Amino acid sequence: MQVNNVSNSTQVLQTSRTTNTKKTSSTSFDSYLNQNKEVSLEEIFEKAADKYDVSVDLLKAIAKQESNFNADAVSKSGAMGVMQLMPATAKELGVTNAFDAEQNIMGGAKYISKLLDQYNGDTKLALAAYNAGSGNVRKYGGIPPFKETQNYVVKVMQYYEQNLDASNVMVTNKTASNVSTNTTTLPTTSVVNRSNSSDDVEINKSISTTEELEDKLNEIFSMNDYLKMIEIMFGSEEKQDSEQEDAIYQSYKQLGMSTPIINMLKGI
Repeated sequence: MQVNNVSNSTQVLQTSRTTNTKKTSSTSFDSYLNQNKEVSLEEIFEKAADKYDVSVDLLKAIAKQESNFNADAVSKSGAMGVMQLMPATAKELGVTNAFDAEQNIMGGAKYISKLLDQYNGDTKLALAAYNAGSGNVRKYGGIPPFKETQNYVVKVMQYYEQNLDASNVMVTNKTASNVSTNTTTLPTTSVVNRSNSSDDVEINKSISTTEELEDKLNEIFSMNDYLKMIEIMFGSEEKQDSEQEDAIYQSYKQLGMSTPIINMLKGI
């Protein structure tokens, strides 16, 4: 199969050359294809529940009460995202983008998991601390006498028993949490245009899902191989241009032309 019409060459070349970050052998195309992939909140809740050993129903109950599953929600006090994390809390939990649903839910799951451990599995006290802070729970020796917090605990516990389903709420997986931080971002512009050959048609027919596409790409070469290929392609092109220019210069010299005259002819 012939690869032709390489577009946006300058951008790709710059990307491949300015990347100083080390990449491990595990770097592959699936990391890049999974970015900006739509997923359901249900998937993220289940993933967070497994990671932090928290009931998935509890996580969904908290999210329902906090934001009604709205990843863009912002409260009057500045709490953000699905699990309504305050800026300071989000930072402490390692959440760099509170409006990214996966980061936010993972952060909320980590937080409620710590609170459950702190209160020996007492869900109501953990929820009270999630809403009003551990300091107030300690100060009042239990659920604080705040109407908001008391109503909060009651409503979350009610949702907890309702077996909520968030599978119909779709969000964009912006950060792809399974992607190593030691990788670079694939250029968003099209890099390679293939000729419309029969081989290409067969490949397109055989690949029907993202997972299959990932497997096919990884069978051919890794992301590291791809970046090396770009470097070789454009590095060779510059070398050829340099060699051609040198050959022309030598030809002019053989004709007895002086350097100023040669430079003038080159500028025409």
